Amino acid sequence: MLLNAPPTARNMLIPTSGVRPSGKLKTQDNMQIIDLRSDTVTKPTPGMREAMMNAAVGDDVIDIDPTVVELQEHIAGLLGKEAAIFMPSGTMTNQIALRVHCTPGDEFICEAGCHIYNYEQGAFAQLSGLVAKTIAGQNGLLDLDQLRGSVRPDNEHTVRTRLLCLENTHNRGAGKIYSLSRIQALCNWAHVEGLITHLDGARLFNASVATGVSLQAYSEPFESVSVCFSKGLGAPVGSCLAGSREFIAKARRARKLFGGGMRQIGILAAGALYALKHQMERLVVDHENARLLAHAVCQCESLSLSDKVPDTNIVIFHVANEWGTAAQFSSSLKQHGVLSLPFGPQSVRLVTHLDVCRNQIENACEAIISVAQTPAN
Repeated sequence: MLLNAPPTARNMLIPTSGVRPSGKLKTQDNMQIIDLRSDTVTKPTPGMREAMMNAAVGDDVIDIDPTVVELQEHIAGLLGKEAAIFMPSGTMTNQIALRVHCTPGDEFICEAGCHIYNYEQGAFAQLSGLVAKTIAGQNGLLDLDQLRGSVRPDNEHTVRTRLLCLENTHNRGAGKIYSLSRIQALCNWAHVEGLITHLDGARLFNASVATGVSLQAYSEPFESVSVCFSKGLGAPVGSCLAGSREFIAKARRARKLFGGGMRQIGILAAGALYALKHQMERLVVDHENARLLAHAVCQCESLSLSDKVPDTNIVIFHVANEWGTAAQFSSSLKQHGVLSLPFGPQSVRLVTHLDVCRNQIENACEAIISVAQTPAN
């Protein structure tokens, strides 16, 4: 048991509905593995598998798939938008949003560490002929003062600044949340400047559960919003893009162009629907577990956090050069049965999710402390 754990985390009761008691994997030597590489490693719960097996389906390209229609209407309602469309991935929803909002040669503004710029192969340039203007934020978050003066003048010598993209929560910012007031200020500025706004809300569900701010309130300032079901919510695959009916009609054409038209996908949509209805509120457990991990990191002289208390379910810590590298630390954690993700030369990322229980988190905390006490050779 981790000593000196925060009382609120240590005493918290974990709901069990839809959650397996353990997400451990067994290696050849029977070591129990705790996988904290990402919240995308989750497996469908028994209830989710049953819902997927029993889903009504149809051809979503030729006609409609009733379960997909239900999902799209449900998520549009949650986000307060007129319509939504289901796609295989958040990369596709983001890239189609950029393509529909912009024309070749246009520029969009984004934070330098955001997913759209760093982890989607520059698809905005390869597929849609767009240019990115990156601005480095604090823990992934932009301030209004940073945006002032960033819109290019309207003349024939420059690209046209067309769009502002924000990411909430911010992956490389260790799950940092944009406050609603900051979002409103940034989007108000964008609209005054004549820009369109898009939200990469892959982990927007985490932000809503952590703050109590509704999904609709977070989404209202944006013309389009992308959300992902295969991260904290634990569905096996899928994202939705939401916006006006006219925007979604154009997005559907772009989805076909990008190869995202799918047939009897109600089986997948059913998993997302189940996650929305049964596995959203339990995200608070992941957030508490992340705080336990952060507390363990703070006990180690060779490790440091940018924020001692994580906003949501992502913990990123820096490994001192005197100890060794992030890759070495991750490798040592693996010897203790904990899988992590080197997130740079000296940074390691841990992500909590529904497949890890409190006891496993406490074991991971002990592993972190143990590894930190023994510098790499």
